[in-house]
Amino acid sequence: MRLRVEFTTEPFDLDEAPAHAVAARRVIEAAELDAVDVGPFGNTAEGERDAVLGAVDALLRESLATGATRISLQVNVVGEDKA
Repeated sequence: MRLRVEFTTEPFDLDEAPAHAVAARRVIEAAELDAVDVGPFGNTAEGERDAVLGAVDALLRESLATGATRISLQVNVVGEDKA
């Protein structure tokens, strides 16, 4: 099963990326995911189920540990495993 995760972390800072946003970006970019798109107001990544779920776990833990007060998260099934 392939999943797409979309997420944002708060609080926002338009002048400089907060530590929790940097941590979330680092987790997603280091995970074995594809179609990664990080931006100032939203982030998406896609991959195999276990890779996405592992990245989401790490994302939540790291973002909260570095000051996130809110994490908005959506996970969608987008297809079957690649053969």
